[in-house]
Amino acid sequence: MSVPPRPRTSDDLPALLDALRAVHGTLGYPSVWPDDPAAFVLGRGEAWVAEHAGRAAGQVMLAPLPEPRPGWAAQIGQSSETVWTGEILEVKRLFVSPHAQGLGLARALLAHALRESRARGAFSVLQVNETSLPAIRLYEREGWRFLTRAQAAWTDPDGSHPWVRVYAQPTP
Repeated sequence: MSVPPRPRTSDDLPALLDALRAVHGTLGYPSVWPDDPAAFVLGRGEAWVAEHAGRAAGQVMLAPLPEPRPGWAAQIGQSSETVWTGEILEVKRLFVSPHAQGLGLARALLAHALRESRARGAFSVLQVNETSLPAIRLYEREGWRFLTRAQAAWTDPDGSHPWVRVYAQPTP
């Protein structure tokens, strides 16, 4: 990747919506197409984009864990590998348009989110649908540590709550 991730702007939304639609069509993320795709992309938290050919081709977000916190969040302070009492931020909405995959954009976005989190003195986690094998391979290759398996708060098209793998940030 030649251009580092940059903060998302409102001008990026059309390109990101195109990218999300393409990702949904090819990789099934998100598993259910949102009623309001713009609200899904915008989410809550801070976001950065990666560009390809002068256009936003992917994004990542950092957001505080929702309240009430998921049950698995209690494990972060329990393990000797993940002792943490400060702020916990969740890496989310990481996607890259299929036409720009394989260029290192997802890796760069993930690394950027981790640097931002660490610069704030926070601890990062992420959740991934356990059927999303390319994403799981990326996270594990980049050193993210499997924490636990849990049922997601969201539902799949069949109405069931999918299982997710929860990962903790790599060891510094």
